[in-house]
Formats: sequence, C-alpha cells, structure tokens
Amino acid sequence: MNMPSNPVELSFELAASRCADLTPIVYQRLFDEHPETQAMFRSEGGDLVKGSMLALTIEAILDFAGERRGHFRLIACEVASHDAYGTSRQLFTAFFTIIRDTLRDLLGDEWSIEIAQAWDKLLVDIDALAGTTA
Repeated sequence: MNMPSNPVELSFELAASRCADLTPIVYQRLFDEHPETQAMFRSEGGDLVKGSMLALTIEAILDFAGERRGHFRLIACEVASHDAYGTSRQLFTAFFTIIRDTLRDLLGDEWSIEIAQAWDKLLVDIDALAGTTA
C-alpha cells in the first residue's frame, strides 16, 4: 500500500485501517462534547444524514489540506448554510476538531508530530475560512 505524503491524508488512511466506519465514533464524540447538537439531527434517517455529512466533510478536508481543486469550497458554502440553521460558526468549526481528535485517538502511537502539525495548521485555516478568527 502506498502511503500518502500529505499528513492529513495519511491520518485518514491509517484510521481507515483501524475503523471501517468513522461515523458512529465521530458523532458520539460530537454529542458528548456538544450535547446540544444531538437535537439537530432527526431520529428517523439520521444515520444516513450523519454518514453523508461526514463523507462530504472528509472530502472537503482532504481537498483543503491537499490540492484545493474545489471540494474545499463546500466548507464556505456550509458555513452559510449552517448560519441559516442557527448554528454558530464556532460550533460549525468544532466538528473539524472532533474529527481530528477522533483520528488522533484511533491512531494512538502513530499520531506523529507531522500529522499533529498538519492538523493544527488545517484547523487554523478552516477557522479563517469560516470567519471565526479575526
């Protein structure tokens, strides 16, 4: 298996080798850290919505951390969409931190300094894109 040179992409590859579906653990962490978010998801069909939302978010993250061919623009679009839902921008960007923290826990000792630094930069850049930083 060819491992990617991009540390953020590598973190997803390594996590995929340990966990077939990140959806339940990402959302459990989200609901644990931000209980108010649980009410934002309908109970019927909610798992499909969560899975789709996470898949689109991961695509946007990988593009934003990589070549920026266009999928990353979804982040800016979803900021506006979530504004309309009444979701604060801080809560919106917290989802990216939740994903990072979930991957970090899954990777354990394989969570390297390079991966940590790449994610730190990515989260700062996402905050700037979302308008949560001055």
